[in-house]
Parts: sequence; C-alpha cells; structure tokens
Amino acid sequence: MSSLLPDPSTEFGARVARRLAEEPIGWLTLVDASGTPQPAPVWFLWGGETALIYSDHRAKRLAHLRANPHVALHLDGNGHGGDIVVLTGEITETPDEPSPPDNPGYLAKYGSQIGGGPWKTPEVFAETFSVALRFRPRQVRGH
Repeated sequence: MSSLLPDPSTEFGARVARRLAEEPIGWLTLVDASGTPQPAPVWFLWGGETALIYSDHRAKRLAHLRANPHVALHLDGNGHGGDIVVLTGEITETPDEPSPPDNPGYLAKYGSQIGGGPWKTPEVFAETFSVALRFRPRQVRGH
C-alpha cells in the first residue's frame, strides 16, 4: 500500500512527516449526535501510516466516534496562517494495542508530561486513558 502522505522529498512532505513525528498535540475533530463539530486536543503517536491516541474511558467522544468514525486530525499552524496540516480519515477502537505503560514509543514522547502531570506514573495515567484509538488518514492537505 502506498503512503497517503505527501512525498517526503518535497518541502511540504518533509514538514508533514517531521511534524507528525514530533508535534506533541493534535486536534481531533469529530461530530456529536446533533452534527456539531467537536474539536479536542489529543496526544498522539504517529506510526508512519496511522496515529495511536489513548482516550479517557469516560469521554463523550467515544459514543460519537462509535456512531460516526469519520474524523479530522490537524496540527496547529504557525500563528500566521501557515504550516497547516489537516488529515481526514476514520478512527476505530483498537483494544489489542499495548497500554501506555507498555508502549515504549508513547512513553518516550509523553513520559515526562505524564510524570510531571497529575498522574505521576504511566500506570495511573493508563487507568484513565485506557481506550486505545487508531486513526487512519484517507486524505492530507495543507500548506
């Protein structure tokens, strides 16, 4: 399967690849039961073709995602209308994913925030953020 991401040999493609690997926060936008867009900041781990997101098991977003898995994940711009990256696709629950404490890549990216936040340990974090979601982009746009 060929990548849906822009060619990494181009300036835009290289920027998209770098930002997906390094950005700490993405904005996951889904729609609620009334059709209203609901953006939420999320931590994500990019895996080359998909993003892993751990959701709070109490989050209303889970019911919305089950009803309509079509979502967007976008990264913050540069504050001047540039460096825009928007991915659209589907998201599904993936219960076979390792939990946060058992995911070395996730801990490498977010371990200091977990330890410095209210959770203190990855195990406590995983008690709340226990639902693994996998985002699969179908389209990428930006500039």
